[in-house]
Amino acid sequence: MKDKYYDKLLNIHTMENKKTTYPESHHYNPYEPTPYSALEKLLKAYSFGKQDSVIDFGCGKGRLPFYLHYFQHISVTGIEMDPQFFNDAQHNLQAYRHLTASDCYQANIQFICCLAEEYTISAMDNRFYFFNPFSIQIFQRVISNIQKSIASKPREVDIILYYPHDSYIHFLEHYSPFELYLEIKLKAYWLNPDERIVIYRYSNI
Repeated sequence: MKDKYYDKLLNIHTMENKKTTYPESHHYNPYEPTPYSALEKLLKAYSFGKQDSVIDFGCGKGRLPFYLHYFQHISVTGIEMDPQFFNDAQHNLQAYRHLTASDCYQANIQFICCLAEEYTISAMDNRFYFFNPFSIQIFQRVISNIQKSIASKPREVDIILYYPHDSYIHFLEHYSPFELYLEIKLKAYWLNPDERIVIYRYSNI
């Protein structure tokens, strides 16, 4: 099972709890990590640059940040509003750093406990990952923050969506400057069209 294999490789624990905890607000969705099989497909079809800075909104216990940092050696920040999941990510970070202590990774990996819409977009942030962590209302506010940051610091930015919600797609295609750049169909796509990763890109360079 890939979940166990990769968690052991990275010295972390990111699998779902037996009892799923539902957020108090209807604007946020319960924890569900991106399957490692989907992350494998992402790296085969899409290239990250060494200077990329990835933001994972609703990172949970940190699966995607650890995976990208380990295999791509790029900077990754996980944004998580739930204190328990944030603490889990921090414990994973300690274990992961123990594993990689002898490696000279210049790229940074960190976790921040805050609401997604309250995170201040850095001028270096250019890749943003979402696995339907919250409502379309919050998604719109986050995209607005990203657009303001691009206006202040022109650059190429990608929005990466796994199992993309229709409302996210509709908003990006009709109410934002982002355009479809890449679609990655996953193994179960032919049974479930939602099993895909779509990437939207905007550049004002």
